[in-house]
Amino acid sequence: MSVPLYEAKAELFRLLGHPVRIRVLELLQDGPRPVRQLLAAIEVEPTGLSQHLAVLRRSGLVTAQREGSTVVYALAGGRVAGLLRAARELLTEKLTGQNELLDELLQDSTGSGTS
Repeated sequence: MSVPLYEAKAELFRLLGHPVRIRVLELLQDGPRPVRQLLAAIEVEPTGLSQHLAVLRRSGLVTAQREGSTVVYALAGGRVAGLLRAARELLTEKLTGQNELLDELLQDSTGSGTS
């Protein structure tokens, strides 16, 4: 039995729902990185990072390649970077709206004093 599309989308967003995973994906937008560079950029224990990388690898969002004793991770495709860009744009729109509301509230507080 196949999973409905909305459930598959919910699962994708669930697995993206951790800050460490998002940070890993952001770092990999600039190109493949060895685990040691990811550890240096993210404040997380090595075992924690390993678990998050395993989730991202199983989901097909990142790939891992061994180069000698080093494991190098990369985004599995350009669509992941596009998703992160879309999230940034959505947040920008949301925060812009909040700033506009804050400006209105501040203007009201210096105006007539009524709300």
